[in-house]
Amino acid sequence: MSHEATSVAPEASLEPTPVGTLANLPRYLSKDLLSGFLVFLIALPLCLAISLASGYPAIAGIFTAIIGGIIGACLSNSELTIKGPAAGLIVIAVGCVTDFGFTGGKDPVADMQAYRLALGVGVAAAVLQIGFALLRTGALGEFFPTSAVHGMLAAIGVIIIAKQIPIAVGVKATGEPLELIRDIPHTLMSMNPEVALIGLVSLIILFGKPLIKKGVFAKVPAQLIVVLVAIPMGMAFDLTNEHSYSFAGHDYTLGERFLVNVPKSMFAALTRPDYSGLLQPVAWKWVIMYALIGSLESLLSAKAVDFLDPWKRKTNLDRDMLAVGVGNLLAALIGGLPMISEIVRSRANIDNGGRTRFANLYHGLFLLVCVALLPVVIHRIPLAALAAMLIYTGFRLAHPSEFMSVYKVGPEQFLIFVTTIVAVLATDLLVGIAIGIGLKICLHLYNGVPMRSLFKPYLQILDDGENHCRIVASEAAIFSHWILFRRHLVMAGLERHKNVQLDLSETHFVDHTVMEKLHELEQDFKREGLTLEVVGLENHQPFSRHPHSARKRPRMSTT
Repeated sequence: MSHEATSVAPEASLEPTPVGTLANLPRYLSKDLLSGFLVFLIALPLCLAISLASGYPAIAGIFTAIIGGIIGACLSNSELTIKGPAAGLIVIAVGCVTDFGFTGGKDPVADMQAYRLALGVGVAAAVLQIGFALLRTGALGEFFPTSAVHGMLAAIGVIIIAKQIPIAVGVKATGEPLELIRDIPHTLMSMNPEVALIGLVSLIILFGKPLIKKGVFAKVPAQLIVVLVAIPMGMAFDLTNEHSYSFAGHDYTLGERFLVNVPKSMFAALTRPDYSGLLQPVAWKWVIMYALIGSLESLLSAKAVDFLDPWKRKTNLDRDMLAVGVGNLLAALIGGLPMISEIVRSRANIDNGGRTRFANLYHGLFLLVCVALLPVVIHRIPLAALAAMLIYTGFRLAHPSEFMSVYKVGPEQFLIFVTTIVAVLATDLLVGIAIGIGLKICLHLYNGVPMRSLFKPYLQILDDGENHCRIVASEAAIFSHWILFRRHLVMAGLERHKNVQLDLSETHFVDHTVMEKLHELEQDFKREGLTLEVVGLENHQPFSRHPHSARKRPRMSTT
C-alpha cells in the first residue's frame, strides 16, 4: 500500500477544487462517468475473483461494490476513493466460512449455511464499525506501527498467492498457508494443462501490461484484456461441457466447474444472514477481525488516496468509517462481502481522471447493469483467469520492493516486518499483527524507552505569540502514544490556527512510525496554510539514512 504523494496533474491547477455535490454533478459528469466506467472494467473481474477466493458466491462481491458505490457517494466526503471488496479481507472471509463448515464445493448445503452464518458475522462487524464512527475513533488507524501493518499486508499477499496457484492451474488443494506453500511444486506437477495455459497467459498479460507505456493499448485495463483473452480460450477448450482429454500420456477432465458460476437472476441470489452463529464464541473472533482489520485497511487506504489526490482534499475519517460501516451492514443483509475504501481501484480512478465521489457511484451502477443484463457473459469467465488476477494482486502486496523499502528504513523495522509476516502465516491476522506490535514494544524497551512513556506522551506546550506555539517533548515519541501525541499537536495548531514548532531535543528515542506520521501531519498543516516545524534532532543518531528512520539520542556519560 503506497502512501507516496504524486505531483498535481496539469489540469488540476486550471480548475477549482471539485466537490461532489448535486449542483456540481453536470459539471464533472463526463470525467466522472468515463472514470467510473473504466474502474468498473477493472472492478468486475476483481469482485468475482475476491468473492470466490473468500468462499462466497461469485456475485457477492458485485453486491458489495454496487452498495459501496451508492453509499460511498452519499455518506463519505472522500471524493476519489472507490468502495468495494478487497483482497486484503480474503483471509478473514475464508477463515470465517471455514470455521462455520465451508467445504469448498463438496457439500453445497453446508457451504450455503456457512455463507449465511458468515453474513451474520458481517452484520455484527458492520454495527461495530458504525459504533467506531459515531464514537469518532477514526484516529485508531494512527495507532498501528507502520512496519507491522506492511508486514500484515505482505503476509496477506503471500497467502493469496498460495491459495490461488492451485486454482490457476486447475488443481484442488486445501490446507494452511505454510502447507500450501510447501506443496506448490507438487501442485504445479499435477496441473491441468489447458486450465494452466489460461492461467499462464493471464499472468503474462497482467505482468507484461505495465511495461507498455504508450499508445492506445496502454490505456486499456489489464484485467479487461485478461477477460477478453480468457473467455475465447475457455470456449476453445469447451469448458462449458464435461469432457476429458489426453496430454503427455495423462488424462484430464474439463467442465463448467472451471468457469464462474453466477445465477441467471440477480434477485434470486439475494441471501439473508443467519444470526445463530453469533451464539458461538468463534464467531466473535471474526467479528473483531472484520471490524478491526477492515477498519484499519479502509482508514489507511483513505489516507493514501488523500496523498494521491491532485487537489489534496482531506477525508473526514470518521465520516468515511460511517460510510463503510453502513455499506457493510447493507451488503451483509443482502448477501455481500465486507467492503473497505479500496486503494487499487481508487488509484485507477485518479489515473483515469475522476473528479468527485460520483465516479464511485457510476462504477457501482455500471456493475448493477452488467450483472442484471449480462450474467451469461460473466459465466464464461474461466476461474483460472480470476485466480491469475489475485496472484498478481498478492504479488503487489508482497512485492520485493516492499522488503527493500522497509530494510532501508532500518534493520529493526525489517525485523518487525518479517516477524509479522511469519507470525501471520503461522497463526492468523490478529495474532500475527499482535506479535509484530509486541516485538516493536520490546525493541523500544531495549532502546531505553521508559515504561511510563509507553502509552503516555510527555509534552510541554508553550505559547510564543498570537500565531505561534512551541511544544517541547521529552522521554520518547513512539507509536503507542502517538494518538495522544498527535491530539496535542492538532489542538495547539490546527484547531487554534497557529504555527507549531515541535522540539524533540529532550526525547531519548523517536521511532519510525512517529517520524513518518509527523511528515504526514506536516502536510495537514500545509493544507491549512500553517507550518509544523520539527526541530531538535541534531544530536539523535538515526538508525539508517532514510529520512523517516528511528533515531536515538546517546546517553550522556557521567564522570
